[in-house]
Order: sequence, then structure tokens, then C-alpha cells
Amino acid sequence: MCHTSSVRTRAELLATGMTRRAIDRALRAGSLIRLRRGVYADADACEPVIRAALLGGPPACVSAARHHGLWILADPEPLHVGLKPRGHRRADGEVSHWDRDTVDAFGLPAVAQTLRQVLRCRGVEEFLVALESALHQNKIQDADLTWLEAHTNAAGREAIAFARRDAESGLETLVRWRLRHWGIDVRTQQGVVSVGRVDLLIGERLIVEVDGAENHAAPDHRHRDLVRDAHAAAWGFVTLRFDYAMVVHDWPTVELAIRAHVDRGLHRAQS
Repeated sequence: MCHTSSVRTRAELLATGMTRRAIDRALRAGSLIRLRRGVYADADACEPVIRAALLGGPPACVSAARHHGLWILADPEPLHVGLKPRGHRRADGEVSHWDRDTVDAFGLPAVAQTLRQVLRCRGVEEFLVALESALHQNKIQDADLTWLEAHTNAAGREAIAFARRDAESGLETLVRWRLRHWGIDVRTQQGVVSVGRVDLLIGERLIVEVDGAENHAAPDHRHRDLVRDAHAAAWGFVTLRFDYAMVVHDWPTVELAIRAHVDRGLHRAQS
């Protein structure tokens, strides 16, 4: 992952002390690449940053969130590009974001500004997933949250109040959020006897595991999961296991499965 500071205007290069002759030498040597008139990129700049600069700005929204290292649910395409309010689209195929808080033509938006773009463009669930990722990685502070609360809508403020700094998975975040009105205790990353930490524990004994990593399908990981589930059953726990596709794309099935177990009281401790 490169930084958007690897894209600079000619004026910015001159302001760093480079002379016009030094810029020309760097272009001939290949350490600088001319993207368009007056805009240059370092030779090691990554492809999304170069594509965004060619379109007129830096990565924005989910593209910027990915660049910040945050969890996102959206596919990496199409590219989201940030433009100044008076900017204009230079090509079709991207998603343009005209943000009045954009100051630097090619600088990556701050995390808080990126999160607001995600909320406006992708909705509250993807906003919450990225927000909890930022909190978990300590990439957003209380002052940023205050700014977000003042520059967002009611759904965003509800998500901010709900968000935690100890979330470890965007899928866990989604499940917690979607069960928040059920009136049941949902805890994440709980230690279970003979099993270890589980993704979510509903009530006293309903375990929900959400397998986001592709390597859970590998035989050794599958065997390990089955052993964990067997140990959990031996101690009176019930385990439900869902993958990324089910949580993100087939939530009604996940919800029905959890609801059926809760309705039968399988989340309660045995009397």
C-alpha cells in the first residue's frame, strides 16, 4: 500500500526544494512519472492512487478506507475518487465524491472524512464496520468522533454510540448490529471453557462463529473448527457457524437460524 503523498503537483515538488532541472532528471531516470500536465507520481505509487489521480483526485470513500487499512465490505471496484467541490469528472466508470471539506487535490481524506463518505455512499452498516475497524486500530480519536457526530445524520450518530474499540472483525460487527434490538445479551470474543475465544456468545450458551477468512475452508482449519464445536457441545454449548457470504449476502437465513435457537431457549443456561 502506497501513500497519496506519492502524487504531487509541479508546484508541490518545487516547494520541497526540487528544481525544474531535478524534476526533468527524475522523469528521465524513471523515479517520477508524469500523469498529466503538472501532476507527477513517484515510480512506486500504487495503481489505485495513480488511477484516481488521473481522474482528478485521491481515492475516496471505500477506496480510501481500504487505503487506510480499514475493514470494508464493498468490492474494490469501481474506484471511488475524491474531487474538490468545483472539480469535474474526467472519465466514466468511477464513483465521484465532491466533498466540501476536500482541501488537498491529491491527499487521501482523513479517516473521519473517509468514514463520512462511506456513510453517505454505502450506508450505515458499512460505515459502522469501517468505524469499528478505525477504533480497533486506534486510527480515530475522540475529537474525530465529535466531528463525525456533528457532521452526520441520526443513523450515523446511532452507529457511533453503538461502536466499540475492541471489535476484531467486520462480520462480528454486522451480527452485533443486526441483533441489537432483540433484547438479548450478545458478547464478542468471549472465552469458553475447553474451546477458547469464540466470535460471539448469545446469552449463556449459544455460540456464533463467523468465518471470514478463506482458509477456514482448508482441511486442517475445518478439522480444527469441528474439534472446537465438539468440545463446546460437550460442555453444553450450541454452535452456529456462518461464512462471509451468508452474513453479507444471505442474512435472512442467518437470522432465521439464530432466531430458531433463541426461540427454543437454547441460548439460556440449563437449569
